[in-house]
Parts: sequence; structure tokens; C-alpha cells
Amino acid sequence: MRLCLFLLSLLLAAGWSGAQAAGRLNVFIWSEYLDPEVVKDFERQFTCKLNVDVYEDAESMLAKLQGGGTALYDLVVPPDHMVPTMVKLGLVAPLRHANLPNLKHLDPKFANPPYDRSNQFSVAYQWGTVGILLRPTPGKPLLDTWGLIFDPKLQPGKFLLIDSVRDCLGAALKFQGHSLNAKEIPQLKAARDLVIAAKARAVGFEGSVGAKNKVAAKQAAAAIVYSGEAARAMTDDPALRYVIPREGSQIWVDNLCIPAKAPHRDLAEQFINFALDPKVGARLSNFLQFATPNAAARAFIKPADLQNPAIYPPPDVMAKLEFLEDLGAKTRLYDEAWTQLKAR
Repeated sequence: MRLCLFLLSLLLAAGWSGAQAAGRLNVFIWSEYLDPEVVKDFERQFTCKLNVDVYEDAESMLAKLQGGGTALYDLVVPPDHMVPTMVKLGLVAPLRHANLPNLKHLDPKFANPPYDRSNQFSVAYQWGTVGILLRPTPGKPLLDTWGLIFDPKLQPGKFLLIDSVRDCLGAALKFQGHSLNAKEIPQLKAARDLVIAAKARAVGFEGSVGAKNKVAAKQAAAAIVYSGEAARAMTDDPALRYVIPREGSQIWVDNLCIPAKAPHRDLAEQFINFALDPKVGARLSNFLQFATPNAAARAFIKPADLQNPAIYPPPDVMAKLEFLEDLGAKTRLYDEAWTQLKAR
């Protein structure tokens, strides 16, 4: 009897240690932002299970981390302008570069970004732009203006506003000739009022993935989306088009970060290093159809994607793009404007 109990305890201990060894990586990320095959390969290589929780806007992500999510998740994927805020709030852990030898593959433009010098807390994951995905009206010229959203005379049909504070107000600011990072109250009020007017004509607010799906399903003629969603939609339906408005728009970088109290920090750094492998980085971008920040990965990117201006804009378009900035205390002005327009 004692021998049976002893053997049973050994088996239970072995099972427990095996479960421990398997590990879990809890990822908090934008919707549809991982290649399932890359996930499977990582799970096999590191004998673990990757659990994914998704969000549709950066503000929701930040709120969840502030509400205790730093102890729930091992990886999070914030946009560039939010990284300084997360650092100030103590929401992210510093990266241990000794565990990230593949950092050497980053394009120099992303290896020392102004929002996180020397990549102390973040590593670029994908980059892209904000623009308009639309189904052109036969016989009418394709317009490249935010007026498709904000000018009733140019409205191509039913349209969707993006459900994101800075992205939506930023589009309105650009249409009115201002910076995405405007801090003057009169400019923000005018942008708020422009969005309120557009809201009255719009189908509603939607995250980029949902908006892409509705344009693809012909439930809307146009929507403000991120470039990768637009590129995937155009791959499925060549009749669709993506325009970066001539008034200018946003260029953004999404980043891999480790929450401050991540339960599996070592495994999180293993994933970051895995994603930085040139072939893995290329697989991610080939699947997502966003632009890669990995210089060594470009050799493995599909040639058609490298030549696609919706993914890699030409220099004259790049010159009109602007990064969002961390506005510090002025962020509350955007939050107030957003609350007001959502209530109208």
C-alpha cells in the first residue's frame, strides 16, 4: 500500500512539474494581430501554451493594465505614443537585453525610438498608417481626402468612424489643417464638433478590424482603418482601395512590452526574441500585411507586399505622415472632447 502511495506521489509530482515546465504566456494584443502558425511554432519550440486576450483600442488596454492587468499578462502591444505614459505609470518592466540577441535585426529607425530611447521598455512589432478603406463608386474618381468622412458633399455612402480617441480626433485635426498633436483648446473644439457632425451621418464607431469587415461585407462604403486591415481586405477583394489622405495622416509603431508584474517574464522575453528572428518577423508581416520594423526580415517579405503603397508608402506620402506624441497632462483635453462627442 505504501509503495502504491509512493508511486502515485511520484506520478503526481511528475505531472505537476510537467505542467509547470510547459508554462503559459498570457498575451494582451490587438484583435487579429498574430499569425496562428507562428503561435503554434512558438508553443512547440518552448513547450508552452500561448493565451490571447484582445482589445480594439489602446485606451481600453491602458485602463485594464491600470486595473490590475500588469499581474495578469506577460506581453502587451501598445502604440508608440502610449509607451512613455506606461513607463511613467510603472506599468511595464525594463527589458533585459542579454535575453534579446535578435534586437540586432531591428531597422536603425526603430532601434532607438524617441518614445523609448535604446529600447529600454519596448521593441517594435509592426508599423503602419491610418487611412480610409473604401469601395469606389463606378465611374467616379478616387478621392484621397479626409473629406470622404468629414465633408457631406464628398461622402461616398455609408461610412464608419474609428473607435479610438487619438485616431479619430487626429483625422479631424488633419482635415482642418492642424497637427495630430494639437494642444490648443479652440482647435480641439473644432475637431470635436467636426466629428459630432460626421457621427450624425455615420453608421457608427467601430474598431479597425470590425470596420474592415463591414466594408468587405458591403455594409459600409468607407471606414477609417489601419493599413494592415486595409491591405488584407484588398487581398480578399481587389475592388477595394486604401487611401492615405492628402491632408496628411498618422504613422504608428506597435510595440512588444512586458507588464511590470508579468508572471512569466522569461518566457515573454523568449517570445520577443523569437519574433525578432528575421524569418519569423517576415512570417508575421506577410500574414498581417503590416510593415516590418525588422531590417533583416525584409529579405523574406513577399515582393508584392514590399511594392504595395498601402503597406510601404512612397516617400512623398511618408513626408506627410506624423507620429502621435505623448501629450502628458494635455491628454485630458482629448478625453474630455471624446466623452462629449460620444454623449451627443
